[in-house]
Amino acid sequence: MTFVLWLTGLPHSGKSTIAKKLRDYIDNLAILDGDELREWLSPKEDFSKKAVFEHNKKTAHLARILLEHRVPVCVSLVSPYLESRESSRKIIGNRFFVEVYLKCSFDILKKRDSNNRYKDAKNEQTLNFKGTYITYERPSSPELILDTGSQTVEESVSSILNYLQENKIEI
Repeated sequence: MTFVLWLTGLPHSGKSTIAKKLRDYIDNLAILDGDELREWLSPKEDFSKKAVFEHNKKTAHLARILLEHRVPVCVSLVSPYLESRESSRKIIGNRFFVEVYLKCSFDILKKRDSNNRYKDAKNEQTLNFKGTYITYERPSSPELILDTGSQTVEESVSSILNYLQENKIEI
């Protein structure tokens, strides 16, 4: 059985880094990285709630197409809204969708910030995305929660691999 790992979390929580490291362990893993996808999938869209929702929807459909071809997928996307993550789960199919929430303290996120999203953040959940403030809604019941502020990348990857193995999800 193939799967879609949907890594969600605030910017600089480690989504892209963990996704890339997973490639060392999962053959043929397709990585759908939010920043890379935005450049060619949604280049003219802003960061309004509607545009973010549409971008997530496009990503979910692309993940589903890869899944139909038996390609394991790792989506690395802020994916800030509960509603859009639930919509993505429905598009992909619940039995294939593994939501992984990467939590990290606000202080560590600010230290990792290279593009000033936290510089003028209203609070630890409301971030500036090129002039648009987005509120990140934490997942209500993800399959896996990783504390990337205290875990190493290897520990986070190991937790994901253990989850897949414990749930008999073939890698």
